[in-house]
Amino acid sequence: MSPTPRPLSRRGFVAAGAGLLGLSALALAGCGNGSGSGSGSKDSGPLTRVRYALIGDGRAEPGTVLRNKLNGVDLGAELGGVQLEWPTGFPASLPVMEAIKARSVDFSFATATAVIYAIGGGVPIVPLVAYPLPADEVEILVPQGSPIRSAADLKGRRVADQRGTTGTYSLIKYLDSVGLTIGDIQYANLTAADAESAFAQGKVDAWITWQPTAELARRRHNAATLPGVRTYDYAFFVASESFANNHPQQAATLVRNVRDAQRWIESDPDASVAAFTKLGGFGDNQLEADVYRDLVKSKRLSYSGAGQFTSVGHDAIAGTQDLADNFHRLGVYPEKVDVTTWLRDSRFDSIKRVVDAELAK
Repeated sequence: MSPTPRPLSRRGFVAAGAGLLGLSALALAGCGNGSGSGSGSKDSGPLTRVRYALIGDGRAEPGTVLRNKLNGVDLGAELGGVQLEWPTGFPASLPVMEAIKARSVDFSFATATAVIYAIGGGVPIVPLVAYPLPADEVEILVPQGSPIRSAADLKGRRVADQRGTTGTYSLIKYLDSVGLTIGDIQYANLTAADAESAFAQGKVDAWITWQPTAELARRRHNAATLPGVRTYDYAFFVASESFANNHPQQAATLVRNVRDAQRWIESDPDASVAAFTKLGGFGDNQLEADVYRDLVKSKRLSYSGAGQFTSVGHDAIAGTQDLADNFHRLGVYPEKVDVTTWLRDSRFDSIKRVVDAELAK
C-alpha cells in the first residue's frame, strides 16, 4: 500500500481516545464565558506582529498564497507594516485553539467542531467569518463490487470513521436518512491513516472521510463511493480576542485578504498547482497534485467556500448548534454546548460591522 499522503486540508482535529471523549483539557480548564484570563484586555500599543497558524504543512491553501505573496499582495504592508509569523505543524484545528488560549496564535481557520470545543473550553476566540463546507466534500468509500450500495446497506457493517469530526456528523445524518443510528453499525474509530490501511486490507466494509483524503484513496484503491452522502458542517476563520478586539480593522483586513487569496487559487487552478508544486507543496507526488487541481476546480476542498465567506450568520449558528447537539447526544461531548447564545453575543457586534464593511470591498 502506498503511504498515506500529507493532508492538504485538514478537518479531523482530535485523535482517538481521551481528547474525543470529552472537551479535553479545554473544557476542564473552562473559563465559562470564553473570555480567557487577560486575553481580551485592552492594549494601547500598535499592532506589530500577527501569528497566522497554518493547518497541517500549510503548503496549499490561502495562507500559503499570502505567506509567499503568490498573488502579489504584501500582507504585512496591508496590515500597516506588521511582522507576519506562520506557525505550522498543527495537525488540525483543536491544537490551534489550545495555542490561542496559550496566547501563541492570533488567527486561523477552524472547523465548527473546533469552535464548539473552544466555546465549551473558554478559549478566547472571536469568530470573524463563516461559510458552509462543500456539500460533497465528504465521501463514504466501499470496495468495487461491494454489496453496500446505500445507507440502508450499512446496517451491521463495520464502518471506519475518525470520531468527533465532520465525517462523524455526515455519517450520523446519512444513517438517520434511513432510520439508522451509529448503534446499528459496527463503528470503528480510526485515524485517517489507520482507516486507509484497514480499508486496503479489507478489515472494514466502508470508510467515511473528507477531501482530499477521500479522492486520493478512491483513486489509489479503485474504490467506489455511496450516493447521497452530504457534508453539513461549517468552517470559520477566528482570531484571538486580543487581536480582534484591540485591532479590529487589521483583523477584518486579514480576512478580506484570505478571501481574495482563495479567489486567486480558484481563478487559475493550473497556475496555483504549479506555484504550490514549486514551493514543495506536493513533494514528488503527481497524484496528489492532480487530485488537488481537480478538487480546486470542482470546489470540494475545505477552503473552497472561503472565496465567498461572510460574517457569522444565522445558518452557520444553527448548523453548528445542530452539530453540537448531535455530538452531545452521542456522548462525544459530555456536556451540552450553547453555541447559539455564545455566537449571538452582542460583544461581537462591533467587529462584525467592521468585517462586513471590509468584505464589501
